[in-house]
Amino acid sequence: MNTMRAVVFHGMNDIRVEDVAKPRPKAGEAVIRITATTICGTDVHIVRGEYPVRKGLILGHEPVGVIEELGEGLEAEYAVGQRVIVGAITPCGQCFYCLNGVHSQCHGALGGWRFGNTINGAWAEYLLVPDARANLALVPDELSDEQVLMLPDIASTGISGAESGNVRVGDSVAIFAQGPIGLCATVGARLRGAGLIVAVDPVKERREMALRFGASIAIDPGAGDVVDSIKRLTEGRGADVAIEALGRQETFEAALRSVRPGGTLSSLGVYSGKLVAPYDAVYAGLGDQRIVTTLCPGGKERMRRLLTMVQNDRVDLTPLLTHHFTLEQLPEAFDLFSRQADGVMKVVIHPAGVGKHENVRREPAAMQG
Repeated sequence: MNTMRAVVFHGMNDIRVEDVAKPRPKAGEAVIRITATTICGTDVHIVRGEYPVRKGLILGHEPVGVIEELGEGLEAEYAVGQRVIVGAITPCGQCFYCLNGVHSQCHGALGGWRFGNTINGAWAEYLLVPDARANLALVPDELSDEQVLMLPDIASTGISGAESGNVRVGDSVAIFAQGPIGLCATVGARLRGAGLIVAVDPVKERREMALRFGASIAIDPGAGDVVDSIKRLTEGRGADVAIEALGRQETFEAALRSVRPGGTLSSLGVYSGKLVAPYDAVYAGLGDQRIVTTLCPGGKERMRRLLTMVQNDRVDLTPLLTHHFTLEQLPEAFDLFSRQADGVMKVVIHPAGVGKHENVRREPAAMQG
């Protein structure tokens, strides 16, 4: 079979399920058969025209699958039929940025993010993986696709918010937005030993999920002044670390105002348009505050570490998976996800068919760890 089904971007608000050429690997590359993938908020930005990519591109960057074909030079490490995940970020491992530990910026700004950005992505039956030796992570047999589906992007990004913010044992952490990435940031703060975790979100169900994922308190920003509330909870100082996980001016500004002097704002949001740091919120630039940004950490070793946490019951992200669709239904799934309808958190796309899952919302399982 030389063709496959895939979801192709044709322009603003125009994605179509089509027959396209099935990829074939060159030396150092691999082709995986996608068994599960999902839709990311970044994909929504792309389809809405807020982040430019070329027409004709296959979108998606969160793959779980089975090795279908190996290019020359990989036979000693991998075998056809092995289950793998691949990070949303696929570093080469050899360029200036990779050798200096900045894998997400491989070959330059945003260069590590290739799937659904500069090369064809995971909304397809098959995916070509570049630099496969640096990016294919084997999935332990006892773990299901659903247990590992959040690792390539959402978990890696969210947890990195706490890592980049250098959350320390006993820190107070305020996390703005409790979508999938914000919830994973909440998990990351808990795993790093934060003493107080304040989750901020206007949606009741997401605040409840945040408490299950480890937040100490969940605040509705529509119920009062969030910054004042955070300062009251921290003896008037403000949070040691604030994490912004939505990508809007108002949440960025609120996060910045909630950080104490000498604290850190860890920004995970993808911002559209101009972003402003108000003069007074940064203490005229003299408040010893740090603003750090993070693009999802990727690569094989990052995936191995995240898999180890799942394998050892340190984290269970399956409660985030609320809806199931086939690949042919991806435009429908995208509409649901982009509108945040029916209590959706994350959708699972099954290229081989939904099967027993059916296309219905499921009640999330209990959080572990």
